[in-house]
Amino acid sequence: MASIFISGGAAGIGLATAERFSREGWTVGVYDVDKDALAAVQSKHPDWITGELDVRDMQQWERALEEFTSHTGGTLDVLDNNAGVLVAGDLTEISADAVKAQIDIDVLGVTLGAKAAFPYLKATPGSHLVNIASASAIYGQPGIATYSAAKFYVAGLTEALELEWAPHGVRVVGIWPLWAKTALADPKAKTTRTLGIKITPEQVAEKVWQSVHPTTLDRRFHRTSYSVGEQTTVLANISKFSPNFATRLVNKVLAQ
Repeated sequence: MASIFISGGAAGIGLATAERFSREGWTVGVYDVDKDALAAVQSKHPDWITGELDVRDMQQWERALEEFTSHTGGTLDVLDNNAGVLVAGDLTEISADAVKAQIDIDVLGVTLGAKAAFPYLKATPGSHLVNIASASAIYGQPGIATYSAAKFYVAGLTEALELEWAPHGVRVVGIWPLWAKTALADPKAKTTRTLGIKITPEQVAEKVWQSVHPTTLDRRFHRTSYSVGEQTTVLANISKFSPNFATRLVNKVLAQ
């Protein structure tokens, strides 16, 4: 039976992803720092494997993965690096603690998760590392500068590890949603007022499912990025095919 380990999986996109894979008969591991949310998940889905995980702590990663894979025979088909935080506001307005939390969770947490999971992924034929990126990494977003920069890091990490881990048979991909209807979507953020919050967690979960069931073309052309929603696709294409000043102008208008 295939298995997926989801960090930050007790709510939002992580929970929707767990439900999507569970419906297909996968062994699902939901790990989170929120004890109350985990208790609610465990009550509703007693067949899932759940546990506490602070993604900033390498020892907790190692312990959680060891626990989860004890139920799977030591294999891991997918690590979904889903845990993340966002604090909206101009850099000069948000606290130093808010800056640190976003870097620690969105950057360090993702990197430690990848490192801790690699031995299990390497031992599992056809395995995937899935990193949740963001449309805010298409072009730097004012009002969420730290979060946007963190997602640029996730995009770079994904591309680097796709090359680094290919010889080991591990495929690495990134999921690129715009604002989704979760607690992470801050209505105070400038682009939420312009673009709205239209993507559902279920749409993102479906894209995660699609990404780990790649087409022949996806594999042949080493696809690493999966956009979620029409708005993200449009913004990504503008960035690819327009000069930098035009991309900057579009993003400036969206952030008014």
